[in-house]
Amino acid sequence: MTLRIGILTVSDRSAAGLRDDASGPLLITLVEAQSWEVVKAGVVPDELGAISETLASWADSGSLDVILTTGGTGFSPRDITPEATLKVIERRTPGLVEAIRAKSLKITPHAMLSRAEAGIRGRVLVINFPGSPKAVQENFEVIAPVLPHAVDLLREHPDSEAGHRP
Repeated sequence: MTLRIGILTVSDRSAAGLRDDASGPLLITLVEAQSWEVVKAGVVPDELGAISETLASWADSGSLDVILTTGGTGFSPRDITPEATLKVIERRTPGLVEAIRAKSLKITPHAMLSRAEAGIRGRVLVINFPGSPKAVQENFEVIAPVLPHAVDLLREHPDSEAGHRP
């Protein structure tokens, strides 16, 4: 199955051209290694309106199945990606971020400082990742195996429930 992915980097410095974005390009590489398609990619500053408007616009475009964000999930006063995500999604998907944090806690105690969120808007899944390339790699490895099934469920594919326990 080909998934259509959007990748949004949230970073004041990268948006201003003061720092190269390392996590967004890494996500593109990881997504393409799965033979999925990166349909949209962009960088926005750590501003609630910029983040939420981009997420809503991308989710409502009909061209994406999944939006992965990177950056803005920590404790810094400018880290507001989770708040922007909650403003946009209609249903939360806590199991995804719980699985990510559980795996990440085996690597670093700092994982408990992640405020990442995940949820659904329409038929699009939105998942927040931290801004560090190392964390992006680790987080992607956790969720990649379930993304095709999640998208099948959102698309209401007739076989999406096959194999589930009664």
